[in-house]
Order: sequence, then C-alpha cells, then structure tokens
Amino acid sequence: MATLEIRDLHVSVDVEGGTKEILKGVNLTVRSGETHAIMGPNGSGKSTLAYSIAGHPKYTVTSGTVTLDGEDVLAMAIDERARAGLFLAMQYPVEVPGVTVSNFLRTAKTAIDGEAPKLRTWVKDVKGAMEHLRMDPAFAERNVNEGFSGGEKKRHEILQMELLQPQIAVLDETDSGLDVDALRIVSEGVNRAKESTDVGVLLITHYTRILQYIKPDFVHVFVDGRVAEEGGPELADRLEAEGYDRYVTAAKA
Repeated sequence: MATLEIRDLHVSVDVEGGTKEILKGVNLTVRSGETHAIMGPNGSGKSTLAYSIAGHPKYTVTSGTVTLDGEDVLAMAIDERARAGLFLAMQYPVEVPGVTVSNFLRTAKTAIDGEAPKLRTWVKDVKGAMEHLRMDPAFAERNVNEGFSGGEKKRHEILQMELLQPQIAVLDETDSGLDVDALRIVSEGVNRAKESTDVGVLLITHYTRILQYIKPDFVHVFVDGRVAEEGGPELADRLEAEGYDRYVTAAKA
C-alpha cells in the first residue's frame, strides 16, 4: 500500500514584477487503489499541483509537505520521484526528436527497476499494451510524440503508465482533446492499470465525461488554489448540473 500525503502545500510561480501564489494550503491524501478526481475552473491550481508533485522547476514550494510512504518527495530529484513510484501523465506531452518510443520505454523501465527487463517478456508486454490502446505497432519505432496527434500523445502517456507500473499516477487533463472513442480507450487503459497494480490515481479534469469511464472514489473541488469541497462521485454529478459559480463567488467574498 502506497500513500501520497500533501499537507498545507503552498506553491508560487515567478511572474512579471515578482511572484504569485497559486496553491494556498492544499491538503490531500491518495492511497493505493483509490481514484481521486480533482475538478475546478481554469486557473484554480489543478495543473500547478500536478507539476509541483512531479518537481517542475517553474514552481516553487514555499511551505507545506509532500510525502510518499513517509519519504519527503520535495527533497527528491525528479528522477528519484519517478523511481519512488510517482508518475505524471502530462496535459501537453512534449516531443523528443531522435528517441524512439521503444528505446524510451525500455530505458525508463530499466531506470525505475534498476535492471533491464527481459527482452522477450518486455517485447510481449509492450505489444500487448499497444494493442489494448489501439496503437499501431509502427509507433514503437517513431520518435517520442513527434508528429503524434493529440489523442496519440495521450495514448502514449497511458502506455507508459501501464508499462512502468507506478504506485501513484497523476493524470493531468488526460481527457482534453480526445474524441469519444479515444476517451473510452484511454480510460480503459487507466482501469487496466488499476486492476493489475492497484495504483492510486489523481485524476485532474474539467469535465465529468471521463468519470463515466473512470469511476472516482473521491471528488475534490479546486478553486483559487484551495480545496473548496470534497465528496464522493455524487459531487461530480452536482458540478455537472450546477457548475463552479457558487465556489468562485464564495472564494471572492
């Protein structure tokens, strides 16, 4: 059982003329096997939370703690966070010219496990995961995300999640830019990973449509850098019907 604990997290970014506080005291706990949906309007701090957990240098943690099984995540280098079991599926996956998908995946798996996977087993695992995600086998020899469509990039993110088997996966708007078929396929990939490894999932989204496929155990409403309300799946249904206006109004009061 893995446990990611976020306590009173404050995060700032540099802006013209100084710094701006984005996260203003976030408290959140994600355990193995749980799915937490984070929902909220644009600019509420959802992606800032994701990138702060991952260690993006743009974001400065000014106070608070992030621990994984009691270990200080904020003291870890980015690669150490990955080896500890954290995974981030990015909202905007970057292209990596000159590095093929197959080389990238095997190198990442070797770095995380501390030893190279057995080639025959690894090739079988990669092929099977790509088939499940409806990815053409030819993608294995293409450069990472280069020339990929938005949906193909998101499938590749979930391919990484399935193969690298993290303890806690942060999925930053994995549903953005996906058509109905791609959304279903990507969601099935997340659910397969949950069933096979009991990964804890922190799912960041604006919309409830992905929650029709990936059922959350907990829903957290993010507004103005804080968790404004928490609840179960029924909270997502209420957000779909009512929107975020009342939370935004309360934050400004």
